[in-house]
Amino acid sequence: MNVWYTEEHTPGVRLSMKIEQHLYSGQSEFQKIDVLQTTEFGKLLTLDGLVMLTEKDEFIYHDMIVHVPMATNPNIKKVLVIGAGDGGTVRELTKYETIEQIDMVEIDKMVVDVCQEFIPLTASKLTDPRVNLFFEDGLKFVRTKENEYDLIIVDSTDPFGPGEGLFTKEFYGNCYNALNEDGILVNQHESPFYAEYALSMQRAHNRIVEFFPNCHVYQAHIPTYPSGHWLFGFASKKFDPIKDLDVAAWNALDLKTKYYNTEIHVGSFALPNYVKEQLEDAE
Repeated sequence: MNVWYTEEHTPGVRLSMKIEQHLYSGQSEFQKIDVLQTTEFGKLLTLDGLVMLTEKDEFIYHDMIVHVPMATNPNIKKVLVIGAGDGGTVRELTKYETIEQIDMVEIDKMVVDVCQEFIPLTASKLTDPRVNLFFEDGLKFVRTKENEYDLIIVDSTDPFGPGEGLFTKEFYGNCYNALNEDGILVNQHESPFYAEYALSMQRAHNRIVEFFPNCHVYQAHIPTYPSGHWLFGFASKKFDPIKDLDVAAWNALDLKTKYYNTEIHVGSFALPNYVKEQLEDAE
């Protein structure tokens, strides 16, 4: 069998993975959902033909979107997760016994159902008693919240289709209002490497800095995402992700992580010059 999955990153660049089996294909109200068994990366989840995660490298993304804010403020108790239908972000959050409530808002219930059946590696903790699942539009959900959450994680798809509204000025303003005075917002911030992705990153950054006094960007290497160079946004009303990092306190938790550690935490905020220039232009 010589079948390959191919994703176009730009008109001149494609990523291909050898496929052993097509495990699932379905069309929800919002998007086409596929799960494929690859030779190198394990199970692969795609939405509308785009890579969302693979079993081999998902831990990088989920470690970095969760543990950076949690290590910055270990007193986080109430978390809102927007998107994240695969469950990986919630899995990492449930490692913290101090978290009391996790509200997860995912527009597409079928994504959650499929991941619970086919990708338990990421979805296994969605049944944790602290987790409340809401199957609705995250943009509309957050409009009704004020001064409620310690942390909001926006684990969205790219800024088109179902995820488009999660990159708007209105959405980030509503997130600001939904956070309490210590609140932190973390979002997947796209890639700086290819022009189209970089433009999306700059637009998001430009809108976030309008609301939050403390805005930073950090990075990780995720092999199956376009270019492999991926950014995350950190925005807070109070906390600085480096100055307020308590290394001893986080290490004392003795959590098992595959990618994140406190050295990576600090180092991930050291950005290449070309990324700094892009962010300065956006501001």
